[in-house]
Amino acid sequence: MKLHELKASEGSRKVRNRVGRGTSSGNGKTAGRGQKGQKARGKVRLGFEGGQMPLFRRMPKRGFQNINRKEYAVVNLETLEKFNEGTEVTPALLVENGVIKDEKNGIKVLADGKLTKKLTVKANKFSVAAKKAIEAVGGQAEVI
Repeated sequence: MKLHELKASEGSRKVRNRVGRGTSSGNGKTAGRGQKGQKARGKVRLGFEGGQMPLFRRMPKRGFQNINRKEYAVVNLETLEKFNEGTEVTPALLVENGVIKDEKNGIKVLADGKLTKKLTVKANKFSVAAKKAIEAVGGQAEVI
């Protein structure tokens, strides 16, 4: 068999249904929309329930949703322990080593775990305990 001898098998390609092209097409006159009614006359917006209170408005909403909320990528001291002594830990280095997937709105260092190595850590935020722990070992905590 050669490439020019290939042929699509029967029924492998379906012909698009062209609505509103006469009664003999099977979808003429009302074009598959039925008789009258809102759906026959125009579009109904997403989530519309015929005037009934829509589901997304019936659902309870709680609390305050701050649209200006900043979400930080969290890094603990125990994860910083894997870097060698004297390393300058930057957001780019953390992404490169797979410690975090993306920076989001910045990086926050938290004091979970122990740090035994002297590191220079550059991040957007530090918890008070994390800053003390880094400086206690002789390292530096620099706010970007």
